[in-house]
This record gives sequence, C-alpha cells and structure tokens, in this order.
Amino acid sequence: MVKPISITATAHKWEHGWELHLDGEPVSQVATLDKAEQQIRDYLDTDDPDVDHSGWVVTVIPEIGALYDEVVAARSATEEATAASAAAAARARAAARHLREAGFSVTDSAAILGVSRGRVSQLVAR
Repeated sequence: MVKPISITATAHKWEHGWELHLDGEPVSQVATLDKAEQQIRDYLDTDDPDVDHSGWVVTVIPEIGALYDEVVAARSATEEATAASAAAAARARAAARHLREAGFSVTDSAAILGVSRGRVSQLVAR
C-alpha cells in the first residue's frame, strides 16, 4: 500500500479572508477556512497538472497565535472523551451480558447496572 503524500499549509488572516502559504510562500487565498484544503489542491493541480493531488493529505494550520494551542487541547480532550465513551459502552455491554449469563434477571441486572430494563436488553443484544 502506498502511503499518501502529506502537505501542510499555513493560513494567515487578512481583511478579505485567509492567505494560504506553502513553505512560507503565499500561494492562494480563500474567504473562509473551510475552503482552504480544496483551494490548496486546486493550486497544486494548477502548479503541477500532471500529478493527481486528490489523494494527498492536506493539513491547513491557521496562524492564530496562542489560540491554536487552546484549540489543539480542546480537540485532544474531545478525542479522549470519545475514546473513553466507547470504552465505557463496551464495558457496559460486557457487564450486562455477564450478569445475564450468570442468571440474573433483566430487572435485577438493570438495578445492578443502574439502567432501565430496556437498556439492559439493548446492551445484551449488541
């Protein structure tokens, strides 16, 4: 399997939107950051039309000073919370299944787990 090519652009805020830089050089502009990745691909396609850039991994880093660190920390916390939620759900499914396999009724399993009877049935069914 061929590893996709990765490229990083920086976005600098200006009065009409964002100026996009590659290797420190301005190459294009966009009004909003949600269009920056595609704009970089379009630039690359124009600069080197013989290369298919559609599979490239394009990362756009906005130059927003210390706020960027705050954003990275918030994203990281969200990813950690998502992973923790998935792990908790897996544990709840296992616990419900084990309670039922041990012979506890749905009602007793629900009371032990602190969930509704319907939730126990959902957990066991998965």
